[in-house]
Amino acid sequence: MRKASDIGFGEKAVISDIDTSHPSSRRIIEIGFTPGQEIELVNKSIFNDPLAFALRGTVIAIRKREADCIIII
Repeated sequence: MRKASDIGFGEKAVISDIDTSHPSSRRIIEIGFTPGQEIELVNKSIFNDPLAFALRGTVIAIRKREADCIIII
């Protein structure tokens, strides 16, 4: 099971599920990270936190611990 936090720079993936037991899962879904969406890691800080993902025609930065609840294919 891969998580969005495991994606390499420039790599694309499709969201397969959201771990709803994670405390940030509701926020993640509300900002557009939903199953079936393609995401791409477009930027990350030197310490890998936060991570910036291209999603639905925009770039959204989230913390690495929030990206841990996004399960990808």
